[in-house]
Amino acid sequence: MGQKNYLIEGLSGTGKTSVAEELQRRGYHVLHGDRTLTYRGDPDTGAPVPEPLHASERDRVVWQYEHHLWDIAEVKAVMADHSRAITFFCGGLRNVQALRGLFDNVFVLEVSDLATLYRRLDERVARDPTDWDGQPEEKALVERLHLAQEGVPRDAIAVEATQPLIRVVDEILRHIGALPQCPEG
Repeated sequence: MGQKNYLIEGLSGTGKTSVAEELQRRGYHVLHGDRTLTYRGDPDTGAPVPEPLHASERDRVVWQYEHHLWDIAEVKAVMADHSRAITFFCGGLRNVQALRGLFDNVFVLEVSDLATLYRRLDERVARDPTDWDGQPEEKALVERLHLAQEGVPRDAIAVEATQPLIRVVDEILRHIGALPQCPEG
């Protein structure tokens, strides 16, 4: 039997990193895609592109968001290693449609209210002031994306991420037929 691969996606502040860390704590194989698979590339071709000079901070933020891609060859290489029963890929990416067919399923973490999203972003930036979402332009983009539900895969399993983290992870594991408290063996 081949390896099962799942993507956990969502807007900034929805809890992707927290879910990834909880899955790791439970013994699952997890790739933090935003740390290991990302590069700046052309969203249409996937070709790497250098970041241009920007006319404004808003332009920089939008450009970085729109060109935040995952390396398809690296994703495929991880998937080719069948030594693990399950791999969770966690992070946000703009080329999700190019990768969609590679995953057994995609989960989208959703936060129903903007106040919770803002609180989470503020907490994250308080821990690391250099983290993305610390600038007003970054927060404005997250707000726009949240309100429009832009950039979120439509053909995914939605998981309400305002519930406690343990429940979020248990819900994902139930969807894939894994026992919530029993990692792969």
